[in-house]
Amino acid sequence: MNQTAMDPYQQLAQYLDTLPAGYPPTASGIEIALLEKLFTQEQAALALHLSLVNASPSVVARRAGQPVEVVRANLEDMAGKGLIAVHHGDDGPPHYTISQFVIGFWEGQVNRLDEETVRLFEGYGPIWFREGPWKTFPQVRTIPIRETIPITTEVMAYENAEAILRSKTLIAVQNCICRQEGALLGHTCGKPLETCLSFDNAAKSSIAQGRGRQISLKEALGILDQARESGLVLQPANSQDPIFMCACCGCCCGVLRQIKHEPKPADLVMNPFIAAFDPTLCIACGACVEVCPMAALVETPEGSIHFDPARCIGCGLCTSRCPSGALTLAVKNQHRHPRIPKNTAWTYLTLSKKRGLKNLLANLWHILKNQLSGIFQPIKHN
Repeated sequence: MNQTAMDPYQQLAQYLDTLPAGYPPTASGIEIALLEKLFTQEQAALALHLSLVNASPSVVARRAGQPVEVVRANLEDMAGKGLIAVHHGDDGPPHYTISQFVIGFWEGQVNRLDEETVRLFEGYGPIWFREGPWKTFPQVRTIPIRETIPITTEVMAYENAEAILRSKTLIAVQNCICRQEGALLGHTCGKPLETCLSFDNAAKSSIAQGRGRQISLKEALGILDQARESGLVLQPANSQDPIFMCACCGCCCGVLRQIKHEPKPADLVMNPFIAAFDPTLCIACGACVEVCPMAALVETPEGSIHFDPARCIGCGLCTSRCPSGALTLAVKNQHRHPRIPKNTAWTYLTLSKKRGLKNLLANLWHILKNQLSGIFQPIKHN
């Protein structure tokens, strides 16, 4: 179909699919229905003029051929609705970027969900996970809770949750969108709701848009303790300098629910750690079975505990509950250590490379085209 003949939602869906995280089409068109639910036609059309590179309202206005005042108001409204990302500098106007589907404008819907939106996501999410790039390179990684990391192991700072928090200037916390989804679908797991952390500019945006609140380092460390006590898996962004860290339950988290259906969840996480099980020390109390989010530990008909390392994501929750020392956290063989990108930009670049040269070139072209249009197109005023 000629792109000019498409409505803004079809164009936006195609554009989102060229971005690193993808937005694969479906036969049913549910991905279009989700965009129609979240974006107005005008917003969908304007989003086409945003890229993964920060742009001021005046630059976006040049690209869109619209008056700056109109574009600025629309961008502010879209950012307030969590549909696009906004970056607040120390001075000057806010800058905006396109948000990908996940991690992106879906998480921006926290505190804004209704049942229809959730059911659209539940219908499309598994398709996106199956056909998108997540299985080759996930956007989040799993790190163990801090008390379970072996003290004899040299741990990189980005593998240590406490070290990550201490490296940040600004920390915000907001509600978990996944547990909000679960509640709207009639499943309330009882886990803490306000557990999702964001850092620095991402935190500034969360606070400015009213989705989160600023917290101290002490309170953030307390959330890590709460996560351990509640059996929540720590999942920061897949970079050495993560912009967020989620504390996730296996029953509600979209990521954990999807990988739990896979035969080898261990292959789908970026984590150098794995549980080590000594059956001679096991007293078969079942505490590990209750807390394991991947069913890597199960009770056999004979009453003993069976451990399947192919299902272990190295979260460390089982080792924190084991009273006999039968479970400890170990380091994987060196060749199985994941290579963690330096920052978010490198994460996106790696995602594009995993999707192939065509996707990589498409993203470079979008960036170049948007930069050139911002330079050469005139600004319209009312």
